[in-house]
This record gives sequence, structure tokens and C-alpha cells, in this order.
Amino acid sequence: MKNKQNTLSYGLGLALSLFTSAMLLNTAQANSQDLLKAANPEINRQYVKAEFGRVQNKAFNANDSRKKLLIIGDSQAQDFVNSAMEHQFLKDYQVRTRHIPAKCQPFLGDPARSGVESKDRAFCENVETLSKSMQQIDNADVIILAALWRDWAVSQLPQTIENLELDAAQKLVVLGRKSFGKISLRHYLRMSEDKRKALRNPINQAFLNANQQLKQRLPSHMFVDQYALICGQGQRTCPVFTPNGELISFDGGHLTKPGASYVGERIFTSAALSQLK
Repeated sequence: MKNKQNTLSYGLGLALSLFTSAMLLNTAQANSQDLLKAANPEINRQYVKAEFGRVQNKAFNANDSRKKLLIIGDSQAQDFVNSAMEHQFLKDYQVRTRHIPAKCQPFLGDPARSGVESKDRAFCENVETLSKSMQQIDNADVIILAALWRDWAVSQLPQTIENLELDAAQKLVVLGRKSFGKISLRHYLRMSEDKRKALRNPINQAFLNANQQLKQRLPSHMFVDQYALICGQGQRTCPVFTPNGELISFDGGHLTKPGASYVGERIFTSAALSQLK
């Protein structure tokens, strides 16, 4: 009888162990599938561009009493739009956008001082520029510049801002750089959820240097230090996943939908952006 009881207990224990293992395996598989879906580059690229593109190059509506907000820049500006829209932080504004490719940079000044590479000059002459955007800039209450900043544009930024000739009632905000290091899905798929949540990637030192130059050249009420707000003051690493275990960036530079929500919560605590909410 005792042997039968031991056998029964062993059988129940084995069944429970197998059931638990199966549940853990199914959970791990589900988490892996969620991660692969969240990192899908095609879906994410569409998300990055969609909201920015919906209002790109559109005129402000004279019959809309809300303040006019103009966002100018490259895919970093597209990310910013999503970061704001995920929380409806800019719902009290007419939001419009203009796209300046990263290779061309937000620059307004003597063409001889431009750092655009010779191979890109013809291209940059035929796309959006700050000069071509001046009529809408003059009409905006708030102007936000966001770019994958190059050193030459950073060094020229104070002069660019002076050349915008904004009046005292207009507000200008400049977003610093952001990045999340190399994204390695194959590596993450082998990690537990807790390890993913704790994972941090090193920040490229050149990016940190460019960000520091921006910070030194701009007043605090104008500059948004994204590295400090997203990654932590003085940190040289950035999180790869949100506290909920969701991937922040699908390619190291651009935001997933959960990533945009995560970033938006943080950057809109800055002095430059908190007043817009």
C-alpha cells in the first residue's frame, strides 16, 4: 500500500512538473513571438513615419483657435511626434511638420559654412530646408527642431537660431540626440524577461560628445537632454527594454510604439517641453 502511495505521489509530482515546464515553455515561446513581432522593421518604419507624414507640409488652419506648433527635422523628429502623440501631450496645438533629411541638417546661414558633404549638396538643395520653411516658421507659436545632429550643424546652431529671427512671443525647443545601441534580437530571445528588463547598452561616445556640445551652446529652457532624461543623468548606457519588458527601439535609433510611450513620459518632464502639455 505504501509503495502504491509513493508511486501515486511520484506520478502526481511528475505530472505537475511536466505541466509547469510546459507552461513555462509556452510562456517563453509567447514572449519570443511578442518580441519578434515588436521588432518587425517594416511595421515599425511605417509607425515611425505615419503621424509625422499625416500633417507634413500642411498649412496651419486659420479657423483653428489653438496655438500653432511646427516640428522640423529628420526621423528623430518623427520619433518625437510619436512620443508626444502616444500621450496626447500636444492635443491643445495645431501640429504641423516639415522633413529635413539627416544628411542635410537644420541649418540656416551662409552656404559656405554648411557641412553638407559634396556628394549630397545637389540633393539637399532640392529638399526641405529651414530657408524654405521660413514662412511657416514665422507663423508658428512654437518651433521644435529634432535631428540626428552632425557636428558641423551643432557648431552652427547658435547662428542658425539667430538667423531664424524669432520674436519674443515665439518658443523654440531643440531636442538633443538619442540612441539605444546595437539591437540583437537573437541574443534577447535567449534571455529571461527579468534579464531583458535590466539590460542596458553603451552609448556611442561621439553621440554623447555631440549632445554635450548642444547642451553647452543652448540655454536650459530651450534644450531637451534626451540622454539624461531617458537613460539617467551622467549615464553612459541606455535601457533596451521598458520596465514592462517591451522593446524601446527596433534598430537602435528609432522607437517602437511602446518605446515612444516610454520616451514621451520622460522627455516631457523637461523644462523645455513640460510647459507645452
